[in-house]
Amino acid sequence: MPLKYIWEMPQMVQVVGMAHGILFLGYIALAFMVYNELKWSLKTLAIVMIASIIPFGTFYIEKKYLTA
Repeated sequence: MPLKYIWEMPQMVQVVGMAHGILFLGYIALAFMVYNELKWSLKTLAIVMIASIIPFGTFYIEKKYLTA
């Protein structure tokens, strides 16, 4: 957003936003693939999905649920 409002480069928001969206969809697809492969419960999948929309939530999930 600073690129758009401070340096008046609105086209960069589109580029960075597109990359962010593609990476987010990749994360969701990967979560479903792992859900199927590792036979996660629906609760674990739901927690992983919810964590994906909370800032830095994925780091918490990795530490709390996904490390041995």
